[in-house]
Amino acid sequence: MVILKTVREIAAMREAGRISSGALREAGKAVEPGVSTLEIDTIVRKYIENQGATPSFLGYGGYPASACISVNNVVIHGIPSARQKLKSGDIVSIDIGACLNGYHGDNAFTFACGDISPEAKALIDATQQALYEGIKRAVAGNRIGDIGNAVQKYVEARSYSVVRDFVGHGVGAKLHEDPSVPNYGTPGRGVRLMPGMTIAIEPMVNQGDHRVRVLDDDWTTVTVDGSLSAHFEHTVAITSSGPVILTLPDEVKL
Repeated sequence: MVILKTVREIAAMREAGRISSGALREAGKAVEPGVSTLEIDTIVRKYIENQGATPSFLGYGGYPASACISVNNVVIHGIPSARQKLKSGDIVSIDIGACLNGYHGDNAFTFACGDISPEAKALIDATQQALYEGIKRAVAGNRIGDIGNAVQKYVEARSYSVVRDFVGHGVGAKLHEDPSVPNYGTPGRGVRLMPGMTIAIEPMVNQGDHRVRVLDDDWTTVTVDGSLSAHFEHTVAITSSGPVILTLPDEVKL
């Protein structure tokens, strides 16, 4: 069931999103060669807790950390580790949620560690722009398929592939709510977008094949062919005047 939010609830989510965005910014500053993914996770947890919020991911379904930190061919849900030290040339996807006063903000960004290859940079740039192509279609009266199709067309026109086993989602008082928000689809199909809906749009884009597999830890998800993967995400409110990104330091309307 899709839960429509009041203006007051969206304002509460905006505060959670501000914290989640700030934590992501601080995490990105720490992406340097030699830094462990656990060190970055510690930065994330301290930032969120110092803001009076709680990390949405910590303990969620048994997840053991405050951030998902996924390096190179890890698509999502990479578990931070003291043993995993970043190297120059890595691409590092960091996914963070913060919960404040019962509402969540959820966002992700893929960072370059040191000097990365032109191919890696092109993948990151395309994935980030695909997110914004999807957000542009997050307009009241459109349907979920309009968002997914916009992402898919942009990605596939550049010879990349969108992950199909994992999708975006509604977000609010729960970290994951209805509806599902795939990064592929048919225009005019799916749930109709209405003012008050709040959704996490999150393209996961592979340099190669779209197929993924989950490792034995039941979390870490990697590309089947070993190709690089990038991930970007914003929490977005559907309003009568257009989409509003809730996971930015300052409110932005597109």
